[in-house]
Amino acid sequence: MTKKNAFFIALISLIISSCDTNKQNTESNQSNESMFIDVPKIQKKLAPSNAKVFFLKPSAGQTISGPVNVEFGVDNIEIVPSGQDTPLSGHHHIIINADLPNMDLPIPADENYVHFGDGSSKTTLNLKKGEHTLQLILGDYLHIPHDPPIYSEKITIFVE
Repeated sequence: MTKKNAFFIALISLIISSCDTNKQNTESNQSNESMFIDVPKIQKKLAPSNAKVFFLKPSAGQTISGPVNVEFGVDNIEIVPSGQDTPLSGHHHIIINADLPNMDLPIPADENYVHFGDGSSKTTLNLKKGEHTLQLILGDYLHIPHDPPIYSEKITIFVE
């Protein structure tokens, strides 16, 4: 084999291996892209038929002095602590001075979205003087709203 033939064979081998690498890179990129496209959806628990959540205390429009005693009521759903995957159940969350959260994600936990993962149905809020809105929403054992979501009317109260 001459040096010229060896050179051409090496060049052709390099070109062929280069083409194969591009194919592998393309396949790798497609695989990475599907990793972001195929994000699994959160599985929502079905809400019981006619399930409702509502405020027992306070009443809409009520003026309150001092700490605000809040009691929650429900119809057609069992209240259990978070972490218990019990069918047709959930636990309370109170929304203070905020809108309903994204129903496709777990309910946030901060000063505006207070969780009652212990299964309780009442609390005392120390709110500043002024106008405040309150709303209830039920979450499943992982704090995810049901399908369809179960939430109360938003009420406005006044603290003096």
